[in-house]
Amino acid sequence: MVCSMVKKGIVGAALGAGTLFLVFGTHAPSYVKTAFHKVRRDVKSAVPMPFDIDRTREEIANLEPAIRDNIEKLARAEVDVERLDKEIASIRTNMGVEKTAMLTLRESLKTGEYKLAGHTSVAYSEEEIKNDLARRYDSYNNVKKILEAKESTLKAKHNEIVAFRKQLETTMAEKKKLTIKLDEIEARLRQIEATQTSNEFQLDGSALSHAKEAVADLEKRLEVMARTAEMEGRYAETGVPVQLDPSRDVVKEIDAEFTPTAPTTATKTSGKSL
Repeated sequence: MVCSMVKKGIVGAALGAGTLFLVFGTHAPSYVKTAFHKVRRDVKSAVPMPFDIDRTREEIANLEPAIRDNIEKLARAEVDVERLDKEIASIRTNMGVEKTAMLTLRESLKTGEYKLAGHTSVAYSEEEIKNDLARRYDSYNNVKKILEAKESTLKAKHNEIVAFRKQLETTMAEKKKLTIKLDEIEARLRQIEATQTSNEFQLDGSALSHAKEAVADLEKRLEVMARTAEMEGRYAETGVPVQLDPSRDVVKEIDAEFTPTAPTTATKTSGKSL
């Protein structure tokens, strides 16, 4: 049964991939990737911001144990370096003493005085002095190599401590900066939420604007009506209509009244006699 379900799942995935390839061709992976990122962004944007702030604050707080552990590591490293530094100083001191002893033995080979300092009754042969000088010199060289190795280790550890201290200080500074930034974001969010709450008690500005437009339109229409009535009264015909008598020839009356008449013959003759 399990094998059957696995086979069905594989077949379904293959069919889905084939369908995507048929629809989008070689760009199918790009579409799938884009869709995945879009879904992830949508899911992330759906998370309430206060929840994300708390989650981020917890992540910042989780840095504290690591910082404390690293501080302890730094303290141990500094103690180790100090102890190594003291050890190197002690080795150098001992090597200085050993060098003085070897030079003294070397001088005794020149003078022939093969006695230990403070022991005048004890004498050594030249061969014994040379053997002792060789042993001391070999030991001195071995210690010198050990000293060089320890000095190299000390230098490396010192550089590591300097770099680690700088990294730790940077991490602590970044943690403090992130905490301050998160506090600012939270304060800004509260301010926005308070503004949104106060906006719930404000009148609808758009409705008031529409009402003002309606009143202005009514005022305009009323003014147009008043202006139209005024202009109609100014330019309208005010005369009273008169009924004309059908038997009256008003044209002749007008001509007789306003058209000048031609002079008669008698008038012309009398004018000549004068």
